[in-house]
Amino acid sequence: MQQESKYQIEVVAPKHRHMSNWDMFATWIGANANNGTWYVGGVLAACGLLTALKVIVASSTLSYLCLSLVGFMGYKTGAATMSLIRGSFGVRGSYVPSFVNLTQYIGWTAVNTFIAATSVSYLLHDLVSWPVYGKPGGAKGLILGIIVMSVLHLLSVSVGQRSVQMIERLGIILVILFVLWETVVVFQTVSVHDLLTWRAPTHLHMTAGAGMDTLAAFNLSWVTAGADFTRFTRKKSGATGMPFLGAFTGLFWFAFIGLAATISIAITSGTYDPNNSDPSTIASRLGLGVLALLVIVLTSMTANAVNLLAAGSALSNIFPRIRLRPALWAVTIIATLVTLIPLVMGSFLAAFTAFLDYIGMVLGPMISVMLVDYYWRHRQHYDINELASSKGQYWYHHGVNWIALLCWVLGVVIFLLLKHVAWIATVTGATFIDMALIGIIYVALMRIFYPLPAKRV
Repeated sequence: MQQESKYQIEVVAPKHRHMSNWDMFATWIGANANNGTWYVGGVLAACGLLTALKVIVASSTLSYLCLSLVGFMGYKTGAATMSLIRGSFGVRGSYVPSFVNLTQYIGWTAVNTFIAATSVSYLLHDLVSWPVYGKPGGAKGLILGIIVMSVLHLLSVSVGQRSVQMIERLGIILVILFVLWETVVVFQTVSVHDLLTWRAPTHLHMTAGAGMDTLAAFNLSWVTAGADFTRFTRKKSGATGMPFLGAFTGLFWFAFIGLAATISIAITSGTYDPNNSDPSTIASRLGLGVLALLVIVLTSMTANAVNLLAAGSALSNIFPRIRLRPALWAVTIIATLVTLIPLVMGSFLAAFTAFLDYIGMVLGPMISVMLVDYYWRHRQHYDINELASSKGQYWYHHGVNWIALLCWVLGVVIFLLLKHVAWIATVTGATFIDMALIGIIYVALMRIFYPLPAKRV
């Protein structure tokens, strides 16, 4: 533990690192092999199968390269992501990205909880004939489902990172079996030719650019949790290669199943409705039964174990006196309340889309600043002691690097402007272009206002 005053950070020493390569792979495949990924795949169905697959490969590759880079930072330093971001945003300035991280992981927990609670409402319908969510009287089943999931989440984070590790080890086996089963059922329902030739109605069609930004918002969410886990791994390959392979495998497989299943339902029913892309609705319509719904509940736990640990780490960075375990309990309770928002809005899809828009705007430039500061400006070296110091090189101006915050705000503005450029909106999306521009601008401004010595010890 390195500490000074109230800015202490927790550093995991090499002798205390207990996550193997398999644990790291299981953690990240479990993070993406879940309800939210399935739902995003269903939303991308509006692009058409081939375009959606291209979007999945391109966006995921770029996003998870960033995950590997942040993963290496955690492995090399032993510090969590929001502690490391002090190097670019400043010791106090890191509170801003920490708050963003806190809100987005609470949001993702709520998304997965809501989808899993929908499955609980289907289970209650099958077991005790309660109406499913979406039908008159169905809200009570959903609310009970939210309560059940929240209790399960509290249990899953009860002893901190160790309990998360155990959940992932169990969950990965059941998730793989379930997705194999789902794959067989989908392709027994419709042919590959039918999937390839299906097109969404014109008014619901999504361009490749919009798909890139939608999936980037989903994928980049994991990047700011990367070091929270890789600081517990013993090998460099476990910190870089395993997060990439695990996250990419889980994303591609589950997004593809959500994509194919949504299209298959559209073909067999004659109607495409992105509101019905959630796995509970699809599993019910494909006749997968109670076991499938139980596995959907489990996948929510595996994903939310990662979400809650990242949110708890962010809360601890903002309020260093709060230890990780009570921070995990606090964010779990807050996430339970946030899960009720779609009930107030009246549409889960509308709430989900608004959430993705928020993430897409704020995460890209934040991650770009963090990466170029560590790899380009500081050449893969942060002084861990000074990350906790009010007198060191990362204190900047009263603890805040205003250049980093300026670039972050500028990145949000550029993102919104790029969304109105026809070719970008249609083909490439704005996210990764925005990240590249902000990285260049940040390095240029830092050379002017905070030049580093020619030689560093």
